[in-house]
Amino acid sequence: MSKAFTKEDGGGEEDDDLPPGAVALPLGARNYITPAGFGRLRDEHQRLLRVERPEVVRSVSWAASNGDRSENGDYIYGKRRLREIDRRVRFLSKRLENAEVVDPLRQERRGQVFFGATVTYADPSGRERTVSIVGADEVDADRGRVSWISPIARALLRAEVGDEVALRTPQGLETIEVVAIDYVAIGD
Repeated sequence: MSKAFTKEDGGGEEDDDLPPGAVALPLGARNYITPAGFGRLRDEHQRLLRVERPEVVRSVSWAASNGDRSENGDYIYGKRRLREIDRRVRFLSKRLENAEVVDPLRQERRGQVFFGATVTYADPSGRERTVSIVGADEVDADRGRVSWISPIARALLRAEVGDEVALRTPQGLETIEVVAIDYVAIGD
């Protein structure tokens, strides 16, 4: 069989519909997500299906009725936008279908780091940083939200206050110490 018909990466979920900047989930993994993150994905999915797509379909139908489609900018742009919307809807449908909503407020073992934890840790220089471990679709570095599949989250998972864990960085292994663990609602 020709290599043109085989998938080369071999890992992660099917990423045909993976938008730029989105993170592929590990093969067979659930899409862990907070309640707020699930709500945002669901709202976007519904808005695309119920509002944006019907508007674009109406626009494309109107443009098609104007005759020559080969030079009809409204028609060409509308068809392209429709493909973008459909691609995003497929992506969101897959993510929502595989979603496992985990509410940090319901975590019973609060002394250990799990999904949804807000963790303060100290790096080797003593500088403290705080991150919240969230779903792959909720990452926001500016707000300290890291994916549960990121290196920092993987290093922190199952750690307790006072534990020192090894974090693999581009510069090599770095030891960080868990200073505090909290479970709070992670929202907008």
